[in-house]
Amino acid sequence: MAGNSFGTLYKVTTFGESHGEALGGIIDGCPPGIQLDFEAIEVDMARRKPGQSAIVTQRKEPDSVQFLSGIFEGKTTGTPIGFIIPNTNQKSDDYSHIKDNYRPSHADYVYDQKYGLRDYRGGGRSSARETATRVVAGAIAKQMLPEIKINAYVSSVGPIHLDTPYQELDFSKIESNPVRCPDEKSAAIMEEYIRDIRKQGDTVGGVVTCVIQNVPVGLGEPVFDKLHAELGKAMLSINAVKGFEYGSGFSGSEMKGSEHNDLYNPDGTTKTNLSGGIQGGISNGMDIYFRVAFKPVATIMQTQDSLDNKGNITPMTGKGRHDPCVVPRAVPIVEAMAAIVLADFYLINKTY
Repeated sequence: MAGNSFGTLYKVTTFGESHGEALGGIIDGCPPGIQLDFEAIEVDMARRKPGQSAIVTQRKEPDSVQFLSGIFEGKTTGTPIGFIIPNTNQKSDDYSHIKDNYRPSHADYVYDQKYGLRDYRGGGRSSARETATRVVAGAIAKQMLPEIKINAYVSSVGPIHLDTPYQELDFSKIESNPVRCPDEKSAAIMEEYIRDIRKQGDTVGGVVTCVIQNVPVGLGEPVFDKLHAELGKAMLSINAVKGFEYGSGFSGSEMKGSEHNDLYNPDGTTKTNLSGGIQGGISNGMDIYFRVAFKPVATIMQTQDSLDNKGNITPMTGKGRHDPCVVPRAVPIVEAMAAIVLADFYLINKTY
């Protein structure tokens, strides 16, 4: 299997399966001398880990990170940072009923067709549990760029939308509720909706909005390695993501140029920011903001038709521990992938 690495100079390679002994990764290219805040890494891991609230999967994993290399006396050495995250709460028997069946909208069928075999326990390598490794790499990337502030939050769950402009939100409230929505009223409605969806044995999707502030001018490499293109690739590589838009996004296609153009101030900032902080693929110093759409989790606790490996259509009911809505746990993953992209471009910028 190819495609297990991301980045050019700040390069992250991940390994492991959902029900294997451990997940892990190697971070190559991290500069030496960074005093790591291990507690901050643990905080980000706790934000993503399963079992953290009643509206997420109840799989209990401590998600403690064991660093194996690249760190000495709390500082990065400049050599590859190797780490593992042990799996401690697998229940592989929960998946015995799909050993010969392909679940609708999962990767089961395509993995079997492509590789000739598959790890049916929790989806193996296709499981969103792999994203735990990205959070480690992203947490370290954040510490490479302490001036840059990255805040993601849930802006919609199913039909419930938070339409308040991000400039009017208090990001300190993101972690005040299990949905990770900074508007308390909207968060309460979203949480109740997720609980109701779970009772129905169903799932629901949503949107995570991310805002990146204090970005220096000049990050991004045209023509093919535009900053927004790499952010898009990073976000679309996350499990269950179905869409990415930055700045004005699709709504910009309905505007006139006279409405959409960001006019300059004398200091180079712009009066508006419909460009989303990126022009010509390069950061312009304004806030970068984007939205990431997540589909409903494919495993539902209802009976649906599935396909078995003999070509028969057979009924199947989901079992095991699954998120009724993935977006609350996706917030730190979105932040992590954004941090990895920025760290990579930061290092590339220093080469000339």
